[in-house]
Amino acid sequence: MLLPAKNEVARHLRRYRTWERAMLASPTDRAARENFENSGYTLCVLMGKRCAREAVAAAERYLQTSLPTYLQEQTGVRKQETTGATREERTGKTRKDRTGKTRSVRRGPPSGRRSTAGR
Repeated sequence: MLLPAKNEVARHLRRYRTWERAMLASPTDRAARENFENSGYTLCVLMGKRCAREAVAAAERYLQTSLPTYLQEQTGVRKQETTGATREERTGKTRKDRTGKTRSVRRGPPSGRRSTAGR
């Protein structure tokens, strides 16, 4: 996932908040409303969200957290441990072959259970 620089996000978030205050102060001002909507759209594009509220929340989280933490929150994928171990090695599901190389164990269904699909 490609993310913008934090200073860019902070600048656009400040701009959004400024136009939000201006629009709330004078709701009939078309220029204030247009600038507010444009700044919200820009945040949506920067943060990859579909609505301005989600984009603002994502921008605030992005600015408050570190990059790996933010990416983990957004993708739901945990970063590989610093040891560089694979998932199989961490869980102990590996086996050494005759040459001494470590290989992951692939497991199929239990022998008593076979798929009945296609019968």
